[in-house]
Amino acid sequence: MGLPRFGRTKNDGELSSNLYVANCGPAVGISDDDIASVFCKFGELKGVYAADESGTRVIVAYAEEGSAQAALKALHGRPCPELGGRSMHIRYSVLQPTTQDQATDLVPVSITASEVSISGLYLIHDFISAKEEEELLQAVDCRPWNSLAKRRVQHYGYEFRYDTRNVNTRHCLGELPSFVSPILERISSCPSFKNIKNIVLDQLTVNEYPPGVGLSPHIDTHSAFEDLIFSLSLSGPCIMEFRRYENGDWLPKVASSSVAKIENTEDQSNFIRRTIYLPPRSLLLLSGEARYAWHHYIPHHKIDKVNGSVIRRASRRVSFTLRKVRAGLCKCEFSQYCDSQR
Repeated sequence: MGLPRFGRTKNDGELSSNLYVANCGPAVGISDDDIASVFCKFGELKGVYAADESGTRVIVAYAEEGSAQAALKALHGRPCPELGGRSMHIRYSVLQPTTQDQATDLVPVSITASEVSISGLYLIHDFISAKEEEELLQAVDCRPWNSLAKRRVQHYGYEFRYDTRNVNTRHCLGELPSFVSPILERISSCPSFKNIKNIVLDQLTVNEYPPGVGLSPHIDTHSAFEDLIFSLSLSGPCIMEFRRYENGDWLPKVASSSVAKIENTEDQSNFIRRTIYLPPRSLLLLSGEARYAWHHYIPHHKIDKVNGSVIRRASRRVSFTLRKVRAGLCKCEFSQYCDSQR
């Protein structure tokens, strides 16, 4: 079963047995049980649900409309001692009918690459130590950051152009910095990876993500980079979602159930979703099918739900993405996703 979906009442004066409660939730250290212990004083509860992905807003559902009315009158806009003196902002909410395009279940989150079952996807836990992680963070923080709309970046080797989703191969920024040399050496000697001994990675993008910021679904441009793409996670965790679109195109986000195929009856397109948890100090490798045919995406969450556990995003997450700039055209077997073969 998926979570119920709620929305605003049609009229401001319309009553409901459901309340939308802002300024409380797991992202601010308040559990569903804490919330229920406060709101149950006003009547029988049917449940406490996440209102969205922020972790700071919930839906409190009552069995009776009068209970919701009493709770709103008593708690709206007033400090609540049982919740650390936090003032909640409350309004009525109504249950919305579920359509095919709405979520029915949460996608299971895999912990290992083998559970995801995408060819060419690898995840190595604890690829570096906590001390090495700290040293890498110190190294990038000593260097200038470039600010994008919602995150900061650094580029080495070649600058990645977000407007063209490509690199200018005629403008080399120089060799990769020395602080990544131990990482490159460890990658080349890692027994978990195949056919990488002769590759020379020459492009590094460092991303810094504040809480709630992720990445839109995308495939790294085929003509820009070679087969192997490595991503080292530092400082904070996140989940990464993979989407396989049969026609090769990016489509608007469609909520899904499980790891199964989703069909959109309006345009007859469909895609498959898989999700994996990326802990700090882990190294992800996208190669082959995982690199060329699956869009990867980091949801814009402040919290992630991993198999029943709520994991709060850290104050920052930093990723090192290491790639090899492509010299010629891509000749991969996934032509429907390939800009070189369209």
